[in-house]
Amino acid sequence: MRTNKEKLVMISVQGAVAPHVRRQAFRIDAEGAPFALPGVGGITYNVRVGDPVFGWAGDHIEPGVSTAAKYEKRGEEENRGYNILSCIGNEARVVSGDAKGARGVVTGHHGGIEHVLVDFDDETLDKLCIDDKILIRSYGQGLRLPDYPDVKLFNVDPGLLELMEPGEAGGRLQVKVAAVVPAVLMGSGIGSADAASGDYDITTTDKAEIARLGLDKLRFGDIVALADCDNLYGRSYRRGAVSVGVVVHSDCLLAGHGPGVATVMTCASPVIEPVLDDGANIGKYLGIGRYR
Repeated sequence: MRTNKEKLVMISVQGAVAPHVRRQAFRIDAEGAPFALPGVGGITYNVRVGDPVFGWAGDHIEPGVSTAAKYEKRGEEENRGYNILSCIGNEARVVSGDAKGARGVVTGHHGGIEHVLVDFDDETLDKLCIDDKILIRSYGQGLRLPDYPDVKLFNVDPGLLELMEPGEAGGRLQVKVAAVVPAVLMGSGIGSADAASGDYDITTTDKAEIARLGLDKLRFGDIVALADCDNLYGRSYRRGAVSVGVVVHSDCLLAGHGPGVATVMTCASPVIEPVLDDGANIGKYLGIGRYR
C-alpha cells in the first residue's frame, strides 16, 4: 500500500513521567454512588497493553507510564504540541534518571488530562520515577494514503500502519479490528475540534448492551472500528462514516465515560471496511505490553 511516509517530518518532543492527579477524594459514578479509586497519572506497574480494560478497581486507568510536557498546566501550547505530535507506535527513550537509555513505545494519548502513554518493559518500570524525562521520536502526523484520498490518518506511526496490514478489495480499505462500536455508545469527547490529540470514550453505563455486543472483552491496545462516526474535522455522528482507533485507557465509572479510543483513521463515507480479528491489537503487532 502506498503512503507518503518518505515526506513525513521526524522531530523530537519531550515530556516527563506525570504524577497521579486528584482534585478531590470522592467522585460520583453513573449510579449516584461516591468512589475514591486510582485514576490517571503515574507509573502503573500491573496494567499493560493487552490486559482487559474492564474489571479494575480504578477509573480511567492508563496502562504503563503516563507522561506530560507540563502536567501542572496541561492546556499550554507546549503540552498540546507534545500530545498532538506523539503518535502511536513512536519510539520513546528515557533521557534522565536511573532508567536513562531505556526505550519504549507510545501506546496512545488521553484527552482532558493531555497525557501521552508509553509502554516500557518491567525492568525499566522499576527504575523510573516521577519527573524522569522521556524523549519521543515523533513521526506520523501528516501520513496519507495516495490511493485513498478520502481516508485521513492521524496519530499513527507509519511502521505500525504497515504492521496492521490493511487490505484492499473492491475499492475499499479493509482494516482488521477487534470490535465494531456503534455510534450511539460514543460519549465523552464528542464535539472535540479535532482528532489529532486526545481520545473519546465508549460509554458503558448499560452493562447488558456492552456484554451483548462483546465489548466487555476489550483490551488495552485493541484496534476498534467506530460505526457512523466521522472524526475528520472533529468527532461527530455521520451515517456511513467509519473511524478506526486504539483503546488507550480503562473503563470509567462516570456517566458518559468508558474505555477511551484514540483515532488513527477516519472516512466520512464507507470506504473503510472493518474486518473482525481477535488479534487486532497494537501490543501484538509491536511486541509490547503483555505480548513481550
